[in-house]
Amino acid sequence: PWVPIISLAKGLEQGTQLRMTQVIHEELPGHPAGLLAGPNIAKEVLQGMAAAAVIAMADEQIARSLQRVFGSRVFRIYTNTDVIGCELGGPLKNVIAIAAGMADGLGVGHNTRAMVITRGLAEITRFGVAFEARPETFAGLTGMGDLLTTCMSPLSRNRQVGERLAAGQTTAQIVDSMSMVAEGIKTSAVVMQMADRIGLPMPISAEVAAVVKGERSPAQAFRGLMRLPPGAERDAH
Repeated sequence: PWVPIISLAKGLEQGTQLRMTQVIHEELPGHPAGLLAGPNIAKEVLQGMAAAAVIAMADEQIARSLQRVFGSRVFRIYTNTDVIGCELGGPLKNVIAIAAGMADGLGVGHNTRAMVITRGLAEITRFGVAFEARPETFAGLTGMGDLLTTCMSPLSRNRQVGERLAAGQTTAQIVDSMSMVAEGIKTSAVVMQMADRIGLPMPISAEVAAVVKGERSPAQAFRGLMRLPPGAERDAH
């Protein structure tokens, strides 16, 4: 029963709002649970291009043992004991990537994309800290690194969803035509349920969730964000 279980999934369970390692603990009690995550586009990893990822385990010794198992000359593995932070970065960046894709699809420019990504990172960090993650985790591979890749790569499924929403397609049309899963579609609703439960402002995620549900258009979402009064950079807006 001691054998470690490593999650490769980036999501939050519908209904329970549990992280994947929490699901593992429920389904396989007694097994140490952790995750392998980072800015890794699968196609590039398969092609042998250099990349880095994080093994997150509460037990540093187990993490170091697994570091040797998963690492290679071109796949650098780092360790982190902040399982919560590393695990929240993945689902949340998928939501922000949809927003970045909508920005690109609307043709609003590189400045706007940079604004979405950086304010999105601030939003992700606030959310993570509210759920007991360490803030510095979100400046690392599973935070900023994964966010940049997913928001900027043309291979990113969540970014593609945003672009297609901006082109006028509905969420149902996009899902029906995709052969792979874009996790941010379902995650956006779960993230907002969790944020609303603790009264945490998540303006970008809220707009993405509304667009995904068909409650407003991408253009309306961006106009709504721009109407929010800017405060200090540490603030939600």
